[in-house]
Amino acid sequence: MEKLADIGVFGGSGFYKFLEDIKEVRIETPYGMPSDSLFVGKIGSHKVAFMPRHGRNHTILPHLINYRANVWAMKEIGCKRVISPCAAGSLQKHIVPGHFVICDQFVDWTDGRKSTFFEGPIVTHPSAAETYCPEMRKLAIETAKGLGITVHETGTVVVINGPRFSTKAESKFFTAQGWEVINMTAFPEAYLVKEMDMCPLNISLITDYDAGLVGDVPPVSHHEVIEVFNKNVENLKKLLFTMIEKLPEDNNTCECAKTRANSRL
Repeated sequence: MEKLADIGVFGGSGFYKFLEDIKEVRIETPYGMPSDSLFVGKIGSHKVAFMPRHGRNHTILPHLINYRANVWAMKEIGCKRVISPCAAGSLQKHIVPGHFVICDQFVDWTDGRKSTFFEGPIVTHPSAAETYCPEMRKLAIETAKGLGITVHETGTVVVINGPRFSTKAESKFFTAQGWEVINMTAFPEAYLVKEMDMCPLNISLITDYDAGLVGDVPPVSHHEVIEVFNKNVENLKKLLFTMIEKLPEDNNTCECAKTRANSRL
């Protein structure tokens, strides 16, 4: 297929509206239909493809997203890097709603999701030790600081299945492990990006404190999540657009591009 974009962005159902000359591209995949079309435009020297992971009208629940189809579509149109901004909860008091976390680790607490492209016949064992691209993480952190955005340079995101939020007991357990962020979509999205030899980046926008910080904060509500997210979406847009303009043209020097080759005997 013709190369239509070199950078993909998941989650920005409204971000493509800020671009000019948008081209809507519908992709069929071996894994079924993606969440929505890809909306391709230009930022600086880069062609960027946006896909709303929940659909443009936010109708697809986290545990029902066809992650493999979404990631395959990004690869099919030529993407080498994929950025995954997401709304997330804080598990630690020092990470305040409105802050950003550039996660460097994940913990998979989901159930039943299709989480790999590798189902044989070639035996493949990818390493997830360092899932997120170090080069993009560094650039995201530097860009956020330059824009005056409060950013945490590391963090572990625990990914729960959804659609329900955690109980207080579950959340308290996650907090006790020292994990910083909780979310419903970060896995297997970023890991699948890595499997396809693309560079993944997580940007967690903290919208609330999770329920496990008992006695210190009120329990989360979806209304509050949306309110904080909307207040900070302008910062997220600035961060995305500014860092994308700074990205080099290719990722040939990055180990992310060698994931498959390094996973087979």
